[in-house]
Amino acid sequence: MHLKIHNISGCDTVVAACDADLIGQTLTCPQCDITVDESFYGSECATEEEIINALKSAANANIIGEKVCALALKAGIINKETIILIGNIPHAQIYGV
Repeated sequence: MHLKIHNISGCDTVVAACDADLIGQTLTCPQCDITVDESFYGSECATEEEIINALKSAANANIIGEKVCALALKAGIINKETIILIGNIPHAQIYGV
């Protein structure tokens, strides 16, 4: 899995995490297309613990992939109702209010 933490001046951080095998793929569904880009999701692999810790401290997150979504579900960070499928791949977003 890949992990990247975006620190945006004047805003909360955004955590991006994805399954490593999705990097470079474009996923499609009737509502949207998404390219799983290394510049957004990162180029380095992260451990389950690193991903869980980053997601637990995130006000905002964008996660895509079966492994990373299953990890976030198991950790109680997201629930099944927040997951959508894009090209049969699970995707979830977390927004701070």
